[in-house]
Amino acid sequence: MGGSGSEEPREPVGRADAARSRLAQAAVEAFAARGFHGTTTRDIAAAAGMSPAALYVHHRSKESLLFALSLEGHRRTLALVEAAATSPGGVVERLGRLVADFVRHHAVNNTSARVVNYELAALAPEHLDEITALRHRIEQVVVALVTEGVAAGELSTPDPRMSAAAVTSLGIDVARWFRRGEGWAPDEVADHYRLLVLRMLGADPG
Repeated sequence: MGGSGSEEPREPVGRADAARSRLAQAAVEAFAARGFHGTTTRDIAAAAGMSPAALYVHHRSKESLLFALSLEGHRRTLALVEAAATSPGGVVERLGRLVADFVRHHAVNNTSARVVNYELAALAPEHLDEITALRHRIEQVVVALVTEGVAAGELSTPDPRMSAAAVTSLGIDVARWFRRGEGWAPDEVADHYRLLVLRMLGADPG
């Protein structure tokens, strides 16, 4: 099963990776400043120091670039919450670690987190389905941890799923308002939210 019989010249792997990285950073900044629909491929390419045609060497469309950003961001977040949920310690310690890591991630990466969380409606239906599945998996990790805590008598909530949604919503919203150098440091926000969530769920923060 062959191709067309001829191929476009390919960039060396290292150069291609660097180009994709520049495009990703340029797209994040442009989408955050102007929104997906207010950003053109020319805007992104110019910010990355490339010609508009060069963008299409790496991405089929502006939407596919947004999808790539969303996929990478959500996979990183899923790995982060899974690592915290399965780390050593009791359920309260693990939940506190998950909240702190989740919040810190959204503070440190606030620009890209705003894009991947608030531009979801711009994704094509099949891409949105894939991102939605990842978001569901992230939520389920938190639901399972809260449910475990309730069963052990260490947490208190009448609805673990709704409480998990509140926990993730709190963390995601940090990306909306947090700006580095304009108030608290990421670690301060992470620890404060850890205490808030544990108290909200009736735990002793220690």
